[in-house]
Amino acid sequence: MRMNFQRGRKHEAPDINLIPLIDVLLVLIIFLVLTTTYSKVSGLEINLPTADTKAAEVTPNEIVVAVNAAGDVLVNRQPVGDRNINAIAAALGRAVPAGGTDPVVVITADAKAAHQSVIDVMQAAQRAGLPHITFATQSAP
Repeated sequence: MRMNFQRGRKHEAPDINLIPLIDVLLVLIIFLVLTTTYSKVSGLEINLPTADTKAAEVTPNEIVVAVNAAGDVLVNRQPVGDRNINAIAAALGRAVPAGGTDPVVVITADAKAAHQSVIDVMQAAQRAGLPHITFATQSAP
């Protein structure tokens, strides 16, 4: 039998060693950071049409933009004098119907048109405040 001669002293509580727990958590954080993938979302909202089309419905709230093989741009069958984005955006702004709500920009591009010409039209539509863009297609023969 042991006798406790140290009445005024309290017994120390057992300690929990946190260092291994912190090491495991740091390894998990490093693993998660290294395996996470990051994606960048583009600023253009595009509605892609399907190639299997039915009869075209006439929508009065459309702005038709045609791009020919040479890269010339026509907005509602009116030629745009310059090919730069600002001129196309100005032409799109003039083509917006008065009182219309969110017109849809329909891009009709020639198969041999430069990709940059179509991108310029998309950027001009975004600059003109027209977020709804679609592409015209024709069904295969």
